Amino acid sequence: MKNNHNLNYDFSVDKKNNVITIKREFAASQQLVWDAFTKREILDQWWAPKPWQAKTKSMDLKIGGHWLYAMVGPNGEEHWSRTSYIEVQPPKRFAGDDAFTDSEGNINKDMPQSKWDVLFTGHGEHTLVEFYISYANTKQLEDTIEMGFKEGITMTMDALDELLPTLKNKSVSSY
Repeated sequence: MKNNHNLNYDFSVDKKNNVITIKREFAASQQLVWDAFTKREILDQWWAPKPWQAKTKSMDLKIGGHWLYAMVGPNGEEHWSRTSYIEVQPPKRFAGDDAFTDSEGNINKDMPQSKWDVLFTGHGEHTLVEFYISYANTKQLEDTIEMGFKEGITMTMDALDELLPTLKNKSVSSY
């Protein structure tokens, strides 16, 4: 599958192993794409399907650290999530446990939980980002898909694609 900008995009579901795999190419350097995924000031600009917006409450990108954020809807509704980092290798990879939470980061055990492993591979002015999202069981995987995950993450990746040219013109270190 290709998006409108002729960059690689692939989304696949492996129900046998309870894994969603996403491969998405961006027209930007590896460092810039890494920064877009790991700096809260940039993440809040794109990490949500429009018209939703991300709002970071806290972020500590290190092993044992976490990112606590809300997806805020157009009517002010909030859906909180937390990623607890278990591996961080700048600018190549991070992995973490992801869960729906309340605003204080307490996990909602009734909602799907997953482990995200995200890899960044630079090829000059293009970067391939690979997501391997694994679930404890097929029900959690299917619940995630039923919530519109594929559509939402596709819109979110498109939002980053739109933002990257503006970031290239700024000093990312200013974030």
